[in-house]
Amino acid sequence: MDYKEYGKENVPLMVFLHGGGVSGWMWDEQIKYFSSSYHCLVPDLPGHGLSKHEHFSIKDSAEKIMELINHKRSQEPVIVIGFSLGAQILVKMLSLAPELINYAVINSALAKPMKSSFNILKPLFKLSFPLTKLRSFAKLQSKVLYIQEKQFEFYYKESKEITLDTFMQVMKENMSFHVPGQYSVTKTKLLVTVGEKEKKIMHRSCIELIQKNSNSTGIIIPNVGHGISLANPDFFNKMVKDWITTETLPNNIKEL
Repeated sequence: MDYKEYGKENVPLMVFLHGGGVSGWMWDEQIKYFSSSYHCLVPDLPGHGLSKHEHFSIKDSAEKIMELINHKRSQEPVIVIGFSLGAQILVKMLSLAPELINYAVINSALAKPMKSSFNILKPLFKLSFPLTKLRSFAKLQSKVLYIQEKQFEFYYKESKEITLDTFMQVMKENMSFHVPGQYSVTKTKLLVTVGEKEKKIMHRSCIELIQKNSNSTGIIIPNVGHGISLANPDFFNKMVKDWITTETLPNNIKEL
């Protein structure tokens, strides 16, 4: 699994896990902000970016990232930030290694299984897959995901490179994901977030994640859909830093 590394060692380790269909570049604004104070790791998940030739599964990805953390960590705290598919991987990591991570930001994780929906929609996904190669379609998708103009070429290039097998595997894993039982025993401090404009199933997922672990705080971020770290990086970065360092949160959010 390919990854990039920033900052110096022997400071708190911060790991960023991207969403499906993008890669580590989605965290560029976070790296600019955090790398002066944290040791930052940004993997390209299997099937994505420079790891595109590797087979994807949530469990395998979680195990590879845990191995990387154990190799790179010092005695300082470990912080992991996951978005969407990356947030599902983070939840899996918390269940597999309940004591590995000190702080976790679970941003927009689907946690309500939709396996039957995937089986129904599978033929449609296959038929629609060629659209991912079209620049016009990528433009529309990039707006939904809050991808900035300067990042669009990265997004479009990777959209063209993703294989049908990877696309279907990611969709299957994403829509079949459920909260593992061991997630409830982790002592990690958890911040679980969802955008105000996200779908209802994402709000229900956020509620389930906070209900299943007593160390969690759940918040609704106003005026945003799926992708706060891209839509408003300044807000997201300060929110994460303040939560880690002082356990405070912005005044304009709604706590669940």
